[in-house]
Amino acid sequence: MAKEATKSFVLRIDAEMMEAIERWAEDEFRSTNGQLQYIIAEALRKSGRIKKRKTENGKRKTDGSN
Repeated sequence: MAKEATKSFVLRIDAEMMEAIERWAEDEFRSTNGQLQYIIAEALRKSGRIKKRKTENGKRKTDGSN
């Protein structure tokens, strides 16, 4: 399966917020970049701007859990 194309960009974020994201990423065993992608994807799903993921049985997840 082909990997999805990604875009790179610079993000300016204050130090306190970045430290909180880094701690959260560590708690969830993700990289900081992976955590930021997760946060953004969840916000987009919750706002209805992208489709919700499907589970293994084909039903859509609505609770935001992995």
